[in-house]
Amino acid sequence: MGESLADGNTAIALLANAIATGCILYVIITTLGPVSGAHFNPIVTLAFAFRGEHAWKMVGPYIAVQIIGGILGVWAVHLMFDQPIMQASTTLRTGTAQWSSEIIATFGLLFVIFGGLRHKVDAVPPLVALYITGAYWFTSSTSFANPAVTIARGFSDTFAGIAPSNIAMFIVMQIVGLVVGHFVLTRLFHSDQ
Repeated sequence: MGESLADGNTAIALLANAIATGCILYVIITTLGPVSGAHFNPIVTLAFAFRGEHAWKMVGPYIAVQIIGGILGVWAVHLMFDQPIMQASTTLRTGTAQWSSEIIATFGLLFVIFGGLRHKVDAVPPLVALYITGAYWFTSSTSFANPAVTIARGFSDTFAGIAPSNIAMFIVMQIVGLVVGHFVLTRLFHSDQ
């Protein structure tokens, strides 16, 4: 919708996508947090597992469902906007600037989640929503920060897409962000403080 209504204005399309993403994140984290912990992101699931707060035996099934859910979501959007269901993105997203952005975006996402959980649990949904809305703008990659989203966006040849050949490096950088986040944030937001 943002791309269609922006009539070629990339800034307006990006703003529309950022606002829509932030709004829906707030809604689904608030409503599904009590059900599943609001795990929509393999990086977040792995971060909780590394902290001993998510069962390792459930990591594989969670990640599989996250990836499948992302792809089904992309296909549903294509259906709603009368686009071909099956697509492959041609949007190139590569290079040091975008890769480093994914490390920072992923670290930042974990920072707001674990900082929120440590200091103000009920603020986590708006913290994540606001962070991702802002990160669309302060990262050159537009802050994917989620391997399931990265894979899913490879199936959409739209403004939001990522060429399949660029997906692996984005995921590698997200994992780097996870590792850095694990070592820094477990110390920063340690429960004995």
